Amino acid sequence: MTVFAEGRCACGDVHYRLLDAPIVTHCCHCRWCQRESGSAFALNTVIETDRVEVAQGAPEHVMTPSQSGRGQEIVRCPACKVALWSHYGGAGDKAAFVRVGTLDNPDLCPPDVHIFTESKQPWVLLPDDAEVFAQFYRGPDVPRLYGEDGAARWGALRGR
Repeated sequence: MTVFAEGRCACGDVHYRLLDAPIVTHCCHCRWCQRESGSAFALNTVIETDRVEVAQGAPEHVMTPSQSGRGQEIVRCPACKVALWSHYGGAGDKAAFVRVGTLDNPDLCPPDVHIFTESKQPWVLLPDDAEVFAQFYRGPDVPRLYGEDGAARWGALRGR
């Protein structure tokens, strides 16, 4: 596998690499992501965890509550505490939801889809051609949003 992107925490103690292109990038506008990030939305790019390589440091894994009730494991730098990626209950530790802002070049991962827009901040304007869902999209939307390869990779993660 080749390196698609590299990233790091704020203090530089933890560096990581994405060894493939991500499956999909979500821009989540839910209130939980707003609270957790302290911002108007969270931008996470999804990739198989075995395609995320820690190149330097030893991140810590912190279990935190989530709106779904299943919890999420946040992988953080133990020094500066910046969240690098999460594992959510649905896909478990097989999928890493990487915080796009921690990439050295976040421009590589613009959002493919905006989710939970029913609670987006009213001053956030979305492009006319954006894929937008008031809540979360459904299974039939996956091939269009992820592409054929991404849908196959996601299906493999989910055991389908």
